[in-house]
Amino acid sequence: MLDHFASFDGTQLAVHSEGEGHPVILLHGLFSSAHMNWIKWGHGARLAAAGFRAIMLDFRVHGESEAPHDPAAYPSGVLVRDVAALAEHIGLEPGGFDLVGFSLGARTAIHTVAHGILEPRRLAICGMGLEGLAGWARRADHFKRVIDEFDTIKPGDPAYTARTFLKSQGVDRVAARLLLDAMDDFDLAALANITMPTAVICGDEDMDNGSAEKLAVRLPDARYVAVPGTHMNSVTKPELGIAITAFLAG
Repeated sequence: MLDHFASFDGTQLAVHSEGEGHPVILLHGLFSSAHMNWIKWGHGARLAAAGFRAIMLDFRVHGESEAPHDPAAYPSGVLVRDVAALAEHIGLEPGGFDLVGFSLGARTAIHTVAHGILEPRRLAICGMGLEGLAGWARRADHFKRVIDEFDTIKPGDPAYTARTFLKSQGVDRVAARLLLDAMDDFDLAALANITMPTAVICGDEDMDNGSAEKLAVRLPDARYVAVPGTHMNSVTKPELGIAITAFLAG
């Protein structure tokens, strides 16, 4: 099911849902979408079959959500505020839902929980390592270069894979560049605030955001779970959805 709601500033965001039961918010990766990360590969359907309600947000600038060109639509922490607006729209209570994020979605989930904005029962962090949390500026610069040099990046360039992905997803590059400047680095000391049971789930060949094992060690109540794949393809494999579902149902 697809629905839209107005976020804190009136931007219309798309939210997809599958199943009934205990709610689980799922947040996708950078320049991907709920369809690409959660629906296409059956992760949402797997959660639904296990008795959960999979609530899959399209971040602004992504999927079927709006991509405004007004810089005022991109205040610092905008995605965290969008997730909080979704929780309010649905009427979620502290401890009454679970939260799952992949890559950018994982980063956003960590910011949201560590700063006390949302309090899920369980938290699943996917495709994220310790170094990636504190190194947003470097990753943002990489994607800014992809956007700024989009028409001149050729095969063989390290940025070509990212360029190809942005093109395949039809990303609005004007809005995307504005969004990249609206996200902050994370103070690793705030990981101590994440006290609920947490799974750090990462592809066994995925080091794009640093070490997932080190991230799990730094969290008060976390386990590390390895699944097959790289940063780009681990989300396409059933093992990711199996690991998420097993942890939330445990």
